[in-house]
Amino acid sequence: MTDWQTTAKTIFCDAVDDEVTILVFKDFSIHCTGCIKYSKFNDVTLNVIKEKSRKYKSVIKCQGEQCNRVTEYKEKILAEEAK
Repeated sequence: MTDWQTTAKTIFCDAVDDEVTILVFKDFSIHCTGCIKYSKFNDVTLNVIKEKSRKYKSVIKCQGEQCNRVTEYKEKILAEEAK
């Protein structure tokens, strides 16, 4: 069993064009700060998303906590734990 509580990694997420932190907890549940910020947004975040979408001429949208960035990090931690 693990001897840690939480591990985290900050990455640049091109889906939301921002840095996000991926957290993996002792029970291997996961959270991504990008999902929190860009999925449950308020007026300020909505304006940021609209501005980034105009700038890059594409839709800025969080892919959820099942995106490949989050799952790859979780799998890496699981593999390290299995060693």
